[in-house]
Amino acid sequence: MPEGKPAGVACRQLLPDYRCAIFDHPERPAVCVRLRPLPDMCGATREQALCFLAALEQVTRPVACRPAGSERRS
Repeated sequence: MPEGKPAGVACRQLLPDYRCAIFDHPERPAVCVRLRPLPDMCGATREQALCFLAALEQVTRPVACRPAGSERRS
């Protein structure tokens, strides 16, 4: 996805068994290469992991895409 992946949309490289189709390929996006999942991120179930990812997508999306009043606070 050259322009990035919108929040809430599954990556087009995601296989039916939820593995990455380009995991060991050079075209794998840098953000995916750098991601190092931790136990808190994965949770105990797939649903917990997806909930964490959804929250991560929301807090890391560009400011222009956030609803008014939801800016990050330092």
